[in-house]
Amino acid sequence: MRRWGFRQAFLRQALLLAAALFALASPAAGEMIWRRGALGDPGSLDPHKATTLIESNILGDLFEGLLSRDAKGALVPGVAESWSVDDAGRVYVFRLRPDARWSNGDPVTADDFVYAFRRLMAPATGAPYADILYTLNNAEKVNKGKLPPEALGARALSDGRLELTLEQPAPYFLEQLAHFTAKPLHRKSIEASGGDFVHPARLVTNGAFALKKFIPNDSIMLVKNPAYHDADMVALDAEEFIPLEDRSAALRRFMAGEIDSYDEVPVEEIGFVRKHLPDALRLSPSLGGYYYAFDTRHAPFDDVRVRQALSMAVDRDFLAGQIWGGAMAPSLSFVPPGIASYGAPAEAPWKDMSLADRRDAARRLLGEAGYGEGGKPLEIELRFNNSGSHRSTAVAVADMWKALGVKTRILGSDAATHYALLREKPRFDVARTSWYADYPDAQNFLFLAESANQGLNVTSFSNPAYDALMRAAAAEPDAAKRAAILHEAEALLLKEAPYIVLMSYRSSDLISRRLRGWEPNALDVHPGRYVSVAP
Repeated sequence: MRRWGFRQAFLRQALLLAAALFALASPAAGEMIWRRGALGDPGSLDPHKATTLIESNILGDLFEGLLSRDAKGALVPGVAESWSVDDAGRVYVFRLRPDARWSNGDPVTADDFVYAFRRLMAPATGAPYADILYTLNNAEKVNKGKLPPEALGARALSDGRLELTLEQPAPYFLEQLAHFTAKPLHRKSIEASGGDFVHPARLVTNGAFALKKFIPNDSIMLVKNPAYHDADMVALDAEEFIPLEDRSAALRRFMAGEIDSYDEVPVEEIGFVRKHLPDALRLSPSLGGYYYAFDTRHAPFDDVRVRQALSMAVDRDFLAGQIWGGAMAPSLSFVPPGIASYGAPAEAPWKDMSLADRRDAARRLLGEAGYGEGGKPLEIELRFNNSGSHRSTAVAVADMWKALGVKTRILGSDAATHYALLREKPRFDVARTSWYADYPDAQNFLFLAESANQGLNVTSFSNPAYDALMRAAAAEPDAAKRAAILHEAEALLLKEAPYIVLMSYRSSDLISRRLRGWEPNALDVHPGRYVSVAP
């Protein structure tokens, strides 16, 4: 990407942006501000570099895609006011709303989406989430450098009409278009600023809010975007995201009225909150899974017997009930329950065994692999991020593995460091990871184990039979047959166990009685454009 050589153009663009952003002044005293406690700092505000829910919450308010989500998480029109699809289910044509504007006043055009999709797939971008839109025709080949970006199935028919062609029909495609990877980007500002286009003074957005301030470990301030097409219906003057990895500190700040919401109640405080803040606690089912990931690139974690043994030895009921206080549900399924198109998920092959029998079987498996009594000692480094009850979970799991003769060293780090590990994938043993649905479809979980998904397959798991099942499911037009193939893939994944499935999430939010328009939903998305704050 070009950074230098266009100094005069850069200066002109910088002046134009500065003038436009001057209108996005800091909120004055007395204005309506939603102070949102966040689980940590965002790793990146570049939609093509983001990977976490922390970033998704912010990007969802800065940018608007072709489709969006309402307060209840339902799919609604965004920049696209209407769309059509051909009889084969492969070619979509979107008509863009004529009043869509960037925060600097420029119109949002079909070219902005084409540019963004091509940038997402360009190998030089290194987007870890590019796989999510492999549904676009030639996307995988472009992303792997086998075809030029111009071969991607995205083209502007005019400023107001965008054509997207799929590799094959995908029933979840419209859901994908609400994801942060499918946002448009303002090409001129990016080419003028290079990699620093996300700086608050340079970032041009098309969502309900614009970026005013980003001070790491302190505050991310978004202010209302007056150029947004529905600005008159946005009640908030600003949103302030306050990173608080320490859940107990977040609870104290909530009780002191310093924040209006927080995304996760400390599990050790669930009882206290239920007793003293019953109106503030919102517990609801969530499409999220809590896992431990093995690095299958090296021994002994390239051995399915070792992986299965370590998974079988874990008491999930204890973790969910005692460590997480009921804020989690024990799980033996990789796909969480609650996806209507999928039905009841598959379960681990040993689901009917008692915990005692499972642990006996685990010892035998480790013995066959050459570990345990009479064999080599098995030593493991278990990595996790320090926030929440992840440390307590790691300590408990290490104690469960100790019964198998396994020695575990636990290593915690801050969220940014831990998520960087998951993105960059240096050699590791076992690492905590989780996944919240980007859209309500089983594929959005099962694709985490596809060998081609190098950005998000934390385990580096590679199994030709699994990949073949996922390809077959993608090509199957019949919904029932597709679900059956995905169930077969999930069963294979649970047998191979590159991930230890531990629990499925339940959302446990702290919500001030002053907030209006905040609605619980399975995707746990809460756009600021629908929220207001009472005096």
